[in-house]
Parts: sequence; C-alpha cells; structure tokens
Amino acid sequence: MTLSEAGPDTEVAEAHTPAPFPETQGREKGYDKAAVDSFLAEAREAFEADAADASLTSGDVRRAGFPLVRHGYVIAAVDAALGRIEDAFAARERERALSRAGARAWVGRSRDLGQEVLDRLSRPPAHRFDRVGALRYGYRIDEVDIVADKLAAYLESGEPLTVEQVRTVAFRMQRGGYREVQVDAVLDAVVEVMLAIG
Repeated sequence: MTLSEAGPDTEVAEAHTPAPFPETQGREKGYDKAAVDSFLAEAREAFEADAADASLTSGDVRRAGFPLVRHGYVIAAVDAALGRIEDAFAARERERALSRAGARAWVGRSRDLGQEVLDRLSRPPAHRFDRVGALRYGYRIDEVDIVADKLAAYLESGEPLTVEQVRTVAFRMQRGGYREVQVDAVLDAVVEVMLAIG
C-alpha cells in the first residue's frame, strides 16, 4: 500500500509518528537515520526470530557503525539504545551457552578470555599495544594506559567498573599513538567478559 492509497487518516497518523530518537540541530552531525532504522529493524527481526543460529550477535551490535550526517539522530541517544540491545542479545547468548555447554564451560571460556586480556594489559606502560607510524595518528598512549590500569584492576581484583564506562571511553589522538584497532578489540573483549559473567 502506498501513502496515497492509505487515505487521509493514515497519512495524518504517519505524519505524526514521532522519530525514535531526537534529531541533531543546526550544523551538528548525527547518525544517518535510514542506516540506524535499517539496523534496528534487522536487530528486532533477529531477536524475535530467536533462532539458535542467530544472524546477529551482541558483538555485531557492539560494532555497529553509521555514517555521520547533518540532521541525523543524536549519537548519545542511539548509542544508549544500542547498549540496551547488546545487553539483551548477550543475556540470550549466555542463556543458550549455559543450557548447551553448561555453566562450567561458559565460565571457563569467559575466564580464558579475561586472562588473555589481562595478559595484554599487564605489559609495561607505553608498550601495551602496537604503535602507528610516527607521522600517523593513534590513540593517546597515556590515556589508554590509564584506562588499561582500571581494566586490569577490574579483571584482577574486581574493582568497580560498569559496562557503560567501558563502552563510552574515548581517547584523544596523537602522532605515533597506539593502534586504534588493537585498543578497540581489547575494549570489546572486556565488554564481552563483563556481559558473560553478567
């Protein structure tokens, strides 16, 4: 049914359907609305399908990215929603793994991943990750090392830390800094461990 076939009542209803997220104003950029709406529809379909071989995982939700455009959705609002969606997928994945492999195997897998991350974070400061070339920009080494110390304290002794703190961490850039992809992979792994032990 097209909009013109729907009749005036439907047109009015569709015209007043509120956007799922606030939109950016002026020159501020936000996430492309069509890309976000498409991803959320895919996520909803995958979650409702509840199939054992889900086409979308919590990791896919965590790594979702969208083009930045003017008059897009406000980034913080979308990111907060994605965090909740990731939590829901992770909880379901945990339940499935526990029923399939048992608690011991699930805890063992999470412990192994946590130890692998801890080994990386226990390296000496300024040597925890590969560096980009001297003329290229990477994450600021001192800032990453501060966060690495907090992550290590969480993994070693259970120092307070929330998933949201890890998800929202941001670093400034510097020439010859840490390679972004490696740092981001470790942050993803920490989130995965935190959600696994839930």
